Amino acid sequence: MRDATGFRLVKQRGLGRLVLRFTLAACGIWSLVTASTLVAADVHETPNIVVIFADDLGYGDLGCYGQSGIRTPRLDRMAAEGMRFTNFYAQTVCGPSRAALMTGCYPSRVATKQNRVEIHPRLHDREVTIAEVLKAAGYATGCFGKWDLAGHDQRDYDVDLLPTRQGFDVFFGTPTSNDHGVRLLRQEKVVEEHADMSTLTRRYTDEAITFIRSHRDRPFFVYLPHSMPHVPLAASEAFRGRSARGLYGDVIEELDWHTGRLLDALQEEGLDESTLVVFTSDNGPWLLDRLEQHPFYGNQRDANGWHRGSAAPLRGMKTSVWEGGIRVPCIVRAPGQIPAGAVCNELASTMDLLPTLARLAGASLPNDRVIDGHDISDLLAEKPGATSPSEAFFYYQDRRLCAVRAGNWKLHLPRPANESWAIFSLPQDGAALERPVLFNLDTDAGEARDVAGAHPDIVARLTALAEQARLDIGDADRRGRGARSFDATPPHRLP
Repeated sequence: MRDATGFRLVKQRGLGRLVLRFTLAACGIWSLVTASTLVAADVHETPNIVVIFADDLGYGDLGCYGQSGIRTPRLDRMAAEGMRFTNFYAQTVCGPSRAALMTGCYPSRVATKQNRVEIHPRLHDREVTIAEVLKAAGYATGCFGKWDLAGHDQRDYDVDLLPTRQGFDVFFGTPTSNDHGVRLLRQEKVVEEHADMSTLTRRYTDEAITFIRSHRDRPFFVYLPHSMPHVPLAASEAFRGRSARGLYGDVIEELDWHTGRLLDALQEEGLDESTLVVFTSDNGPWLLDRLEQHPFYGNQRDANGWHRGSAAPLRGMKTSVWEGGIRVPCIVRAPGQIPAGAVCNELASTMDLLPTLARLAGASLPNDRVIDGHDISDLLAEKPGATSPSEAFFYYQDRRLCAVRAGNWKLHLPRPANESWAIFSLPQDGAALERPVLFNLDTDAGEARDVAGAHPDIVARLTALAEQARLDIGDADRRGRGARSFDATPPHRLP
């Protein structure tokens, strides 16, 4: 969009500013217009961006979300200084959640290498990531932690799909989950075969802070996807045994501490007021009660019981499409830009980060493909009357469309029993549904009272929305018309 003088107009609502950018090839002159004052632009005219992505952190695991047994003072303070979302969504498991965040799209829409159909997608290199969008706008980009978009195996992964091939200048981390140990890479080279998992939260944060300090004089994007608190759990000696919630609580308290270190580093470098920080999770917490005989997770308990997270007051856990499996904590902080102590009850998701961050950075989104996410910068600015730009949110479990939300209404669709993930869920949460069930999430966040019989009109409306998604994005029995493919290989499901 351009104004009458030919300036490119980028309204940075989330930062409460109006930026008029006019690029002169020879001079590179940028100007910043506030409500009444024309001032010279500085290097931080566009915000630095940090996205911290916890792994399997539950909706109820932080103090600012009601947790009392785990101390999270830095994240609670971050919420007090910024905005806390109460209806923020990811996906049900690790890989799909990262695909949604990176591309701004439902995982069933994005293209995978050689059209492989896997629970954890191998993100095609022709997909456009947040890092690529921001890098094209002049950002330095760094990824520090778990990737999980090049293959869900510590050794069987595609090097050409690592972060260094998907828009990141710097990568230090691991190809995938820590289920069977952690192999650490720097760029694309293996530097440790069996990393001490108790050191990962600190080391990822150390690398992120080093990157911030070395790029303080230009806009940067830091993506910090932690391995924790995905099981097997490990906490450093300084935090082991400190929490009232056992090892799981120790891990969260350490995660909180190192988030505070990163925020302190921004303050020390004079970058605090020019940096937007997002903290969220990839899905709900594990339910480990049924895993005692599991070869990898059976040791995740002590005299106090299982080390697991909390989705309270929501129903369901990781892998499920009940709220506890897919609704996650989200805190966004930008001092002086995002109102302090704000609470946003509007529907938003990780898919919204790509279009929102692009808008704030003055970056261009790809115009040759559908982006499912929406710009939520009006919500971040608490603009009067701002509401969620999402007409609906669709709940996928692997490739199956299982539920749809519009406004406060959520409709679960008829579906077979969840056999592939049954071990990770309560029996009632993985049971088959013979008919649609409807909940009003405003009054029944725990999804306990089915009101489908009292609202047939709402059931019909949400069923129609679900059918549109089946046609466009896809479902377990069909490929969506809008699902992307860049390879000639026919889609094929892998074990």
